[in-house]
Amino acid sequence: MIFKDREQAAHSLAGRLAAYKGRYPLVLAIPRGAVPMAKIVAEQLDGELDVVLVRKLGAPGNPEFAIGAIEESGWTYLAPYAAEVGASADYIARVKERELATIRARRAQYSPLRPPRDPTGRIVIVIDDGLATGATMIAALHALRGQRPEKLVCAVPVAPPETLEKVAQYADEVICLHADAGFRAVGQFYLHFGQVEDAEVIALLSECEKRC
Repeated sequence: MIFKDREQAAHSLAGRLAAYKGRYPLVLAIPRGAVPMAKIVAEQLDGELDVVLVRKLGAPGNPEFAIGAIEESGWTYLAPYAAEVGASADYIARVKERELATIRARRAQYSPLRPPRDPTGRIVIVIDDGLATGATMIAALHALRGQRPEKLVCAVPVAPPETLEKVAQYADEVICLHADAGFRAVGQFYLHFGQVEDAEVIALLSECEKRC
């Protein structure tokens, strides 16, 4: 399965999530790529849009390969192979500090005048444009579970089956449009997979703020 772009994938996800329409779900995007998608899903479901801030911890010498992820409170998920790829305790501490600083800067940019939306007692749907290792999604779900949502849903267009198995331990429901054993990278499943910049994220969140 190949998606034309994030917009097409988002409309397909919204269709699979139609059971939550009318229940005012909180739709949370993992920035930045998932924010335009989550906006579409929130609009289709008559829900509320916000972001959940997590950052990948990249491997030594290969920052695009996730050895874990950190969420806004500082809780960290580490993959069991982190040490095998050379991630020492000192290295992990340095990367955590750097990525947590990025999270704080993004929170100040994305919602400077209000706190994050409260997920307590709500149906919460976490959107990403795809999962590779699943590290950032696991960190996001862990952060939200501690805030006692009524139901916690992970919704993505594509992921490898083994990642979905890991993520399922942290969510009440996992929706994936296409699980592919030949997965190499998220962008492999999109014809158009451009960067989403901070300015677009801020504009989308501001637009939703005014509409809501």
